[in-house]
Amino acid sequence: MENFQANQVYKMLVQLTRPRKILQLCSLSADSVNTLCNGLPDDGCLVTPESEYSSYKHCAQEKKIIQRKGRKEDILKELAALGEQYDMVFIDATEENPINYYNLIMSGNMLRMNGVICVPNTSTSRREGIDDEMGFMSREMTDVIKADARVEQVEFPSDYGIFIGRRIPVSQTIDQSKGILADDVFQGFKGQGILDRLRLHGKVAYVTGGGQGIGRAFAHALGEAGAKVAIIDMALEKAEAVVQELSLKGINSVAMAADISKEEDVKRMVDAIVANWGRIDIACNNAGINMNSASEDTTLEEWDKTFNVNLRGLFLCCQAAGRVMLSQGYGKIINTASMASLIVPHPQKQLAYNTSKAGVVKLTQTLGTEWIDRGVRVNCISPGIVDTPLIHSEALKPLVTRWLADIPAGRLAQVTDLQAAVVYLASEASDYMTGHNLVVDGGQSLW
Repeated sequence: MENFQANQVYKMLVQLTRPRKILQLCSLSADSVNTLCNGLPDDGCLVTPESEYSSYKHCAQEKKIIQRKGRKEDILKELAALGEQYDMVFIDATEENPINYYNLIMSGNMLRMNGVICVPNTSTSRREGIDDEMGFMSREMTDVIKADARVEQVEFPSDYGIFIGRRIPVSQTIDQSKGILADDVFQGFKGQGILDRLRLHGKVAYVTGGGQGIGRAFAHALGEAGAKVAIIDMALEKAEAVVQELSLKGINSVAMAADISKEEDVKRMVDAIVANWGRIDIACNNAGINMNSASEDTTLEEWDKTFNVNLRGLFLCCQAAGRVMLSQGYGKIINTASMASLIVPHPQKQLAYNTSKAGVVKLTQTLGTEWIDRGVRVNCISPGIVDTPLIHSEALKPLVTRWLADIPAGRLAQVTDLQAAVVYLASEASDYMTGHNLVVDGGQSLW
């Protein structure tokens, strides 16, 4: 019977590996199954034979459990034929035919790269004086995995005994005689797979307008990908609130107040980040404002205020951060433009905003071509209409109905729809992209 220590191991494993699909071929306690299911995303699942399911059908996470009928060996063959793959697999070392199960899983390519296979009940193979059938089966099972060059292993010493293997992306020894081309595509560029190239560990980023909305979502995304993040906002309390959120995730961050339309504020902001962390790798220039009015009624004050933030301020940030990056020989600048840079959104009237965002795109294109040969890439993101609490007011409901009719996706953007775009542009995976306007608008600019 598994113990508390085993359950804690499973809990840590799911937190570290973040699986989406788990295949469970052995008996686990209801507590362990709940622990595993709690670590799955809402669309994740734990697949188990019907013979094991009866113990879990009343567990709190029952909706994530899928039962399969039939013998375990037949179930594995069916899943392999369907091309199913799993992030985590459980096989009992003392159960009948565990080696057959393991071979079916590996030959059927059912364990994903970096996927984890957990083998409980290995303790019988280590106890002195144990030479019974269960101990022999356990030793035989672990010996097979240890001999498999596709898997690296570790054994947790405990009364219960857990043997864990991870499927490594590429074998340490590549057999060239079999026609395998050991190039960057096979082994990963600079030895890194695509997901590793998207990571931002060791990078320093800042996000202007980071205290709310899109900027807050960008800050969380960059931090989750591994970057240290400076949160810049005119309202220091908003920036500090985001820093508090990030700290709960273990993300290194700092809050700063700045008005990016003022050159002295931008200089102070950049100097403070460099003084604090020694460099700037990612400049996320997101701050912007919008003041709606008919073109014939747009005042010079409204025009200047919009351009001072949306274009002048963005230029000041690009230039100040760009100078740091050029001296480093590397950097990523990501500017927030808008779908309004491509079309004239309607029925609202926003001449100054539309024009300023078109300027952001052209500024991005110009800097992108000027600086790429010195290691600095400049790109921008053009979001569509983003769902915020403000647009759900009674006054704006008619506008929302009109906007939805113009969006092929049939819904407004969520800030989370934009997070992958900023991580991609901030990462080394996008090193060959510069001067690009990445549009994330649900197709609205196509109609």
